[in-house]
Amino acid sequence: MPGTMTRRETFKSAIAGLLAAACPKTAASATATAKPSGRMNVLLITSEDNGAHLGCYGDPHAKTPHLDRLAARGTRFDNAYVTSPVCSPSRGSILTGLYPHQNGQLGLATHKYAMYRKWPNIVSLSKTAGYRTGMVGKLHVNPASAFPLDYHALSGSNFNKRNMRQFTEAAGKFINAEDEPFFLMVNFPDAHFPLIKQDSGLPAKPLQAADVKTLPQVGVDNKRLRGYTANYYNCLSRLDTGVGMLLDVIAKAKQTDNTLVIYLGDHGAQFARGKTTLYEGGVKTPFIVHWPGRGKAGAVSDKLISSIDILPTILDAIGVKPPEGLPGRSLRPLCEGKTSEWREYLCTEKAGAAPFWTCPKRTIRDKQYKLHVALAPERQDPTHDAYATCKNAFFKAGTTPEELASAPAEIRAAYATWKTNPPMELYDLVSDPHEWVNLAEDPKYASVRDRLVKALAKWREDTADPFTDKAKLKRYLTEMNDVVARNINYRRKKSFRWRYLDYLKPKGS
Repeated sequence: MPGTMTRRETFKSAIAGLLAAACPKTAASATATAKPSGRMNVLLITSEDNGAHLGCYGDPHAKTPHLDRLAARGTRFDNAYVTSPVCSPSRGSILTGLYPHQNGQLGLATHKYAMYRKWPNIVSLSKTAGYRTGMVGKLHVNPASAFPLDYHALSGSNFNKRNMRQFTEAAGKFINAEDEPFFLMVNFPDAHFPLIKQDSGLPAKPLQAADVKTLPQVGVDNKRLRGYTANYYNCLSRLDTGVGMLLDVIAKAKQTDNTLVIYLGDHGAQFARGKTTLYEGGVKTPFIVHWPGRGKAGAVSDKLISSIDILPTILDAIGVKPPEGLPGRSLRPLCEGKTSEWREYLCTEKAGAAPFWTCPKRTIRDKQYKLHVALAPERQDPTHDAYATCKNAFFKAGTTPEELASAPAEIRAAYATWKTNPPMELYDLVSDPHEWVNLAEDPKYASVRDRLVKALAKWREDTADPFTDKAKLKRYLTEMNDVVARNINYRRKKSFRWRYLDYLKPKGS
């Protein structure tokens, strides 16, 4: 698989290179250049909890003119994925270029999951090249001290604070503070729950339930769900306005022509079969890159790209040699429209956002088929019931059993598959893009299934997935089960630390 490691031992030996990159005394040798090449600034924009439901992706309900224009100036990626369907593991991968099972951020930072160590990351590596580093919005990866930001504004979750002007003003303060090149990450809170219809006058004309249909991944369409869906699109409209304001700041600073802009969603929307799941609705996201001077405006790529490609792309743009052992690769050739060899397979993973949601799985897809493998198929997927019962304020848009009852048989069967967590699921993404019909037991697809099983096993070996060791997997499940069974209030215990951080971490780290 191009851009990935070829042996488990390769990853282990690469740890030394990653550690060297993290050490100030050896940073110069790890980065190769002391000053950025061409002084290209970097603006990395993320949004919360949204799939590719933008105008430029053909969504009929989306009102996203600013993101549409960004795509028209740059490259839109139609098969872009994050590594994991919840915030902290996904953002950990964006920042470190490592899969969650490699860096250790297996669950939410608010539940005290953390990285095994202070890995080299976009922030630390940019600083070695003389870049100012800033962030607006939440970090949500532990330990925060791994990211030596010069500037961090609006660092809380801001789920109930959607004032786009505050985000823009905070970003502008950093951008205009000095002349040195910068890396800035802006993490907008929309479209995280609660789905706010209007905030600070945005959007000016909110959509109503009658204006939309529920997301296709849900498979059920009714007035209640349409109400949440309308506000989801209202959140995306407000987000788009914020992105427009932010790009105006760049333009007024006369930095448009030397600023690499990358935009993506951190994972899918919080509707059934979305966020917290490895279905397409959970891990497939919008992904737009505007790299001045690179490629043709309005380009579209169908290559399989992952959030692990962000770090090597940024380092390529600023002239910094990436640490050895990263599983991703720079998107430069795709932005330039070159038809170079690219990855044949793309993988995603989850362990569980919190101990009571533990359900480790892995997926792999090629250009047509996608395989899900449950690492603990004896466990039902607890996220199904969270959505089915509208468990709390974050799951209010879940599909209830009463709503599901009137759906077609294949939709009801897909929900049952999600809940029962079978050992394998196989889908044809060309004919079945929302993964309704599980082909894993169909003899006609046995060769496809077996090929993907082998490719997934190789990826897990190449990236040193600790859960290939059944004893370690069992120990992890036991640790999570124990916390739930004993009802340990670990979030309030300052001294609490997950034990997996010791027995799962790669040797040498």
